[in-house]
Amino acid sequence: MRPTDQELRSPAGPGAAHPGTAAHPGTTDTGRAPLPGPRDAVREPASGAAVADPAVPDPAVVDPGVLDPAEGAFARDPFPYYAALRTRGPAARVELANGSSAWLVTGYEQTRAVLSDPRFSNVPPQGAGRPKPDSPAQRARACLARHMLNSDAPDHTRLRRLTAAAFTPRRVDALRPRIEELTAGLVGELVDRLERDGSADLVDVFAFPLPVLVIGEVLGVPEADRADLREWTYRVGSPADALAQGEVDEAWTRLHGYFTSLIAEKRRAPGEDLFSALVHDSSEGGLDDGELLAMAFLLLFAGYETTMNLLASASLLLLTHPEELAAAQGDPGRWPAVVEEALRHASPLEGTTWRRTTEQVDLGDGVVIPAGSSVLAVLAAANRDPAVFPAPDAFRPDRYADGATGPVGAVGPGSSGDGASAVGPVQGPDGVGPEGPVNPESAVGPACPADAGSNPGPAGRRTGTRAAAHAAFGHGPHFCVGSRLARLEAAVALPLLFDALPGLRLAADPGELPYRPGLLVRGPRRLPVTPGDDERSDAVSR
Repeated sequence: MRPTDQELRSPAGPGAAHPGTAAHPGTTDTGRAPLPGPRDAVREPASGAAVADPAVPDPAVVDPGVLDPAEGAFARDPFPYYAALRTRGPAARVELANGSSAWLVTGYEQTRAVLSDPRFSNVPPQGAGRPKPDSPAQRARACLARHMLNSDAPDHTRLRRLTAAAFTPRRVDALRPRIEELTAGLVGELVDRLERDGSADLVDVFAFPLPVLVIGEVLGVPEADRADLREWTYRVGSPADALAQGEVDEAWTRLHGYFTSLIAEKRRAPGEDLFSALVHDSSEGGLDDGELLAMAFLLLFAGYETTMNLLASASLLLLTHPEELAAAQGDPGRWPAVVEEALRHASPLEGTTWRRTTEQVDLGDGVVIPAGSSVLAVLAAANRDPAVFPAPDAFRPDRYADGATGPVGAVGPGSSGDGASAVGPVQGPDGVGPEGPVNPESAVGPACPADAGSNPGPAGRRTGTRAAAHAAFGHGPHFCVGSRLARLEAAVALPLLFDALPGLRLAADPGELPYRPGLLVRGPRRLPVTPGDDERSDAVSR
């Protein structure tokens, strides 16, 4: 979620964490997510030519000193900073603009080590954050404190097993027809907007509403309530200056009341949705109403945030790399590789939830992190570690293409197959989850086949020409439980979008697009586009 502007100037830390992202040290205001904000003026690109990857400055000339995560240039392109920071080592202590300090982990191997080591705790310390005045909206926000990203084993193990049991591959894959239907409807609306206005914001019209609608399916929200869910979610995710005073608090209160009623309704009359399965799962004691309420918020916010940024960033990459778009349009089997490389190159989660060391930890390479330190594993930096990914700043879907990764299973829109579980590592100490042993790096299946059939070693390295498993969904016990769903949405939505609008053009300088500030999530806040000269709008089912 997006904190206040003041809080954006502090690092994400061990306070109450935003689902799927992180909270800032010393804060508990998790009331906003970085969603589409005010429509700023944009400049048209000079021509329709491809936009090359921006040159990355020599790390030696970038000062990895005091870090201000809210600074616009850093938000747009944090990678020169991370590259410079990596020259200090795979993890380094950083001074932050708010006067605090934290350890940022930028190395691929060290990121995986931190995320699988129980000495790095996810539990916020007692009394973390500034006290907030009591209000219905603040009580609604406080419900998030019980979600599983703020827990360690054994509590996390129980919550994770119950959640993963609802997100089985079979249940997730069954959503494909509905995702295709929802995508077609949004693409139709986008075509209408482009025909009427000549331009549209791809985030506002496409990348944001699709995952919210899909999460509505997951939660079993009735069709009649979907418009309200979309509106409330937009409000709580809007910047503070984008709405009238009180609108955000009202939306939080409405969401709290709605989910409370939804849980009661699911207990009375369960449906076929994944949330009903969670409500009625009595194994390991099941989830109480408070845990279910936290889970509903977690599924809503984490569910749309990651996928929204993935869809927006992948679209931007394709619009600025027309040769890669043409290759995917000419060979639908390449789309899964496009999704995987977009996840690596433009990680929708910039960092994980913040950890705190319970004791001194030696990460190797001379890096010793003291006990009680705030530590952020920077997924975006790990995914561009040059020791693991050759030419890390280049967008090259071939890294994850069929020939580069070996057997990949079913691919492309409409494909089906069994595949491995993509719910991530939900195992306990014995390494066994609800469906048997789970390996997060090989847990992909038909929606994300780039890793299927592979056998990564302890560091996730591939043999021969195979690409390393990216860290976009994390690693270890907190590996993203919704990774399969996010990949499925992207694998369905991107081909449908560009098939309907093959000549879609970016209507702004990519170097000036506003990005979500902070160390939590990463993606363009707006993505203005215009139609091509020869759009096949008749391909869309209206």
